[in-house]
Amino acid sequence: MMREWLYLLSEPVIAAIDLMALLLIACATLHVFIRVVWLVLKGQWSDGHERRALWLGYARWLVAGLTFQLAADIVESSVAPSWEAIGQLGAVAVIRTFLNYFLERDLAEVRERELGSRHEAAR
Repeated sequence: MMREWLYLLSEPVIAAIDLMALLLIACATLHVFIRVVWLVLKGQWSDGHERRALWLGYARWLVAGLTFQLAADIVESSVAPSWEAIGQLGAVAVIRTFLNYFLERDLAEVRERELGSRHEAAR
């Protein structure tokens, strides 16, 4: 009885969290697409700094979307654990971990470049 109630309650929660992830990723993708087209049309696509900042911002939104998907998978696997659900949870966790690692590495690299540029400009 309690398990059935928990399962019924978790279904709309999982759907809502998945919808949030979808909206985050779709909106970020649309924004980046429009920005890329705009930069290309203005002839500024060759600006490496602008392009890198755009992709880093997009990666942040993708990580946010993956985090929401991970939350939905955690809820789903805690209520009705199956090998398939656990496998999906593991895959999303691994992808998110790798994306986060590379994003943080790229952000640190950008910060170092900007700091170096500021020190050279101050001289």
